[in-house]
Amino acid sequence: MEFSVIRSKRSLVRPAEQTPSITLDLSIVDRLPAMTYNVETLHVFKHGPQAATVIRQALSKALVPYYPLAGRQKESSQGYLQVECTGDGVWFIEASTGCTLGSVNNFDNFDSIPYADLLPDQIPETESIDPLVKMQVTEFACGGFVIGLIFCHCICDGLGAAQFLNAIGELARGLENPSIAPVWHRDFFPPPPEHSNATAMKSLPPLPVANYKLKHENIDIPFDKIHKLKQEFHEVTGQSCSAFEIVAAGCWRSRIQAIEFKESTQVKLVFFANCRHLLDPPLPKGFYGNCFFPVKITASCESLTRASLFDVVKMIQEAKAKLPLEFFKYFNGDHLKDGSVEDPFASPPSFNTLFISEWARLGLNKVDYGWGPPVDIIPIHSFSSIPVAFVGSLPLPKEGVRLITWCVEEARSQTFLDYMTKLIA
Repeated sequence: MEFSVIRSKRSLVRPAEQTPSITLDLSIVDRLPAMTYNVETLHVFKHGPQAATVIRQALSKALVPYYPLAGRQKESSQGYLQVECTGDGVWFIEASTGCTLGSVNNFDNFDSIPYADLLPDQIPETESIDPLVKMQVTEFACGGFVIGLIFCHCICDGLGAAQFLNAIGELARGLENPSIAPVWHRDFFPPPPEHSNATAMKSLPPLPVANYKLKHENIDIPFDKIHKLKQEFHEVTGQSCSAFEIVAAGCWRSRIQAIEFKESTQVKLVFFANCRHLLDPPLPKGFYGNCFFPVKITASCESLTRASLFDVVKMIQEAKAKLPLEFFKYFNGDHLKDGSVEDPFASPPSFNTLFISEWARLGLNKVDYGWGPPVDIIPIHSFSSIPVAFVGSLPLPKEGVRLITWCVEEARSQTFLDYMTKLIA
C-alpha cells in the first residue's frame, strides 16, 4: 500500500488556564549557538484510540505549569536570547493515514521512513509565528499512532524534553498534576564578565563543506552480547563499564578502521554528559533546561587502530573522569579570562569528529499517554555532513541496544559494519 498522510487540522494549542505574561532569561548554556537548532524525533506507538484528541487536551493542561514552552524566542536589547511567555501555544497537527503500522514494519527500516509526512510541515508564513515546540499526531488504520516532534534545543535538553512529554502522558492518563513540578532556574551559571559577549546571540559555526554523503546504518546488539563484553572487561581490568562506553568505543574504532585515515591523523570522539548533579547544590528536581558539557577524546588513527576495544573503553572512561574539573573550569569562566583557553563548546564539526549521543537513558522510551510506552523512538539527523551516532534501545518487545549512525560514506559502509560485527555486534 502506498503511504500517504492527510493532515486534517492545524492549530495552536494554548495553555488551558491563564499563565504569567513575562520575559524569562535563558541560561548561558541555553544561549549557546548550537542550541538554536531544532531536534526532530518520531515516537511510534502500537495502540492509541483517538490519540490526537487525548494528547491535544493533555498538552493544553501541561502548558499551564510549562508555560514558557508556549512562548516565543526573542532577542534582548543586549542581543541575548530570551523567552517571551506569550501563551501563544504549541503548533499541533492532527493527521491520519489508511496504512497500518504493520504494513510499514513499525518504521523499523529508517531508509523507508517518510519522515517529511510524519513530522509537522512548514507553518504558513501568514501565521507569522515560530513556536518553540511543534507536534504532529498521525493516527494509523490499525489504531496505532506516531508523534512527530520538533523541539527547539534552547528551551530543553533531552532529559527536559522527556520530562515535559512525561507530564503530558500523566495528564492524559488522568493525573491532576504532573508528578514532577517544572523548575525554570536558568540562573545557575554565574554571569560572564561585563566585557564578554559570550551569552549574546551568535550564528552557528559553518558546517563543513561536504563532497560526501554519510550513509545511515542501524546496528542491533542484544543484551546478552553487551553483558558478555562487560563481564570480559571486568575480568581484564578489574573495573566495570557501561553499555554506552562499549558501543561508543566500538563505533569510533570501527569508523576509523573503515575510513583508513592516515596514521598520523588526529580524530575526535565527542559526547555530552549531564551535569545537573555536579553543581553545588545540585540543580533541583524538575529542572528542564540545558545542563551538559562536552566530553572529548582525541587520538591518532594509528593508536586507535592498534588499540583493543577495551583500550578505547578505558580512554572514554578517563575522559569522563575529568568531567567535573573541566566543567568547573568552564563554570568559572576560564575560557573568558584566558584567551589561550579554548571554549569547549566552540569547536566546529568536521569529518574527523564523531558525535555520539546516549538516548536510552533520557526517558523518552518510557512516556505513556495511556496505552503503554512507545515501541520505538527514531531520531532524525538533519546534517548529512556531520558524523553522528545515537545509542538507543531496540524496538519493543526486543531487548538490547540499537546503534543508529551516519558516520561513513556508502563505499565504506560494509567495511564499517564488518568491523563492528567483529567487535561487538
